[in-house]
Amino acid sequence: MVKYMRGTSNKREILGTRVCMSGEMSSLEDIFSTNQCPTDVFTSQGTDVSPNGDRGVCKIVKQHGVEGEKPMIGDRVYVHYTGRLLNGKKFDSSLDRKEPFVFNVGKGQVIKAWDIGVCSMQKGEVCLMLCKPEYAYGSAGSPPKVPPNATLVFEIELLSFRGEELTEDGGIMRRIKVKGEGYNNPNEGATVHVHLEGWCGGHLFDSRDVTFVVGESEDVGVPLGVDRAMEKIQKGECCLLYLKSKYGYGKEGKKEYNIGSNAELLYEVSLKDFEKAKESWEMDLKEKLEHAVLVKQKGTQYFKAGRYNYAVIQYQRIVNWLEMECGAGKEQQQAIQALLLVAHLNLALCFLRLREYSQTVENCNKVMELDPENEKALYRRGEARLLRNEFSMALMDFKQVLQVNSFNRAARSQIAVCQRKIREHHERDKKIYANMFQRFAEHDAKVGRLKRKKEESGISDQNKQGLKRPCLSQDGS
Repeated sequence: MVKYMRGTSNKREILGTRVCMSGEMSSLEDIFSTNQCPTDVFTSQGTDVSPNGDRGVCKIVKQHGVEGEKPMIGDRVYVHYTGRLLNGKKFDSSLDRKEPFVFNVGKGQVIKAWDIGVCSMQKGEVCLMLCKPEYAYGSAGSPPKVPPNATLVFEIELLSFRGEELTEDGGIMRRIKVKGEGYNNPNEGATVHVHLEGWCGGHLFDSRDVTFVVGESEDVGVPLGVDRAMEKIQKGECCLLYLKSKYGYGKEGKKEYNIGSNAELLYEVSLKDFEKAKESWEMDLKEKLEHAVLVKQKGTQYFKAGRYNYAVIQYQRIVNWLEMECGAGKEQQQAIQALLLVAHLNLALCFLRLREYSQTVENCNKVMELDPENEKALYRRGEARLLRNEFSMALMDFKQVLQVNSFNRAARSQIAVCQRKIREHHERDKKIYANMFQRFAEHDAKVGRLKRKKEESGISDQNKQGLKRPCLSQDGS
């Protein structure tokens, strides 16, 4: 029996869709096994889910899903489906490929009917969906399988769905409640006007209209995750942002909001308006250099306050502006090189504090492309490699530091640390290999003993067989 039914008629409604009752069509096979036109079946039994009510997308629920949330715009959905033409001919099926079809709903990655219909489904739901040509492949069709102006019928099962991940580490996940307008998004340095509500463990701790510069949200107490998401949000969009602690208030928490250490946050953000910052191609070199000096100062402020992620944003802006510039004269070239060198050095230090050691090494390498004997870059690369347990490489870096500056006591001290670590590593290896060889020897000895025992047992059996009295026949022969 289907649960959560409302109404008393034979065609009961469930959350805005029809559920198949006895006597009604319950599968594509049922629909195409009768003489009745599939369009008539959906007209009599289906629910119109098209936004303007033109019956362009009609749906019949075959199996009700789990009561709760439905996919939102941008969610990554996993479905199985079978598609047929009105004559019953199958033109596509994920089941034949034996793997689910995956797409981001509401992003135009599939036919319009799917973006509409799948957003009306619940996890585990199986439905039949009729799609008029204007909501499918239109007058062009999809040769050779789908002819022009074809009405299509699908059976779709929504296996699962989840929000759109905005970062590689999955620390910021977005779900769009209201789609924005246009194709422009705020860029780094843009001024944004937003309304936001922040939740932690079901508790509303922040609700306000606020204006801030993208890359500097820390100045108005807005967490990093909201700041980083702004470049993906469109004007008029309302979305939910699920933030891991790294993109929220981290280990420190937020005492004034009663948010503890490593808390995960939920923000509802509405972008009301924004003013884009100048892109690099809109600025001449002189303007870039002037902006870079100001941004460097801002980055230093964040670094001193321990806001390393925000400092990274500022220093990276300098790199983005200047790394492809060569300068018109010697003075400009020197200015560009000096700013890039400082930016990469400071990025290396920020990433060292953030324990992102690969990024530290990468930025140190960039410094040494500009200045091969840069003492700070060599030392910071050595620190990163030491923390990654790359003791030999770290040792080489610290020795190079001494070649540049023989009075660097910190490098000399780190050399001693590296040498001790290398010795300890060798000792551990010796013990591991010694134990390994001992186990091999014990195993071989055990195998040898078992082999000898088996051989001795075989000889004994032969001797016993030889001592047996031979059987004589009745006549004594």
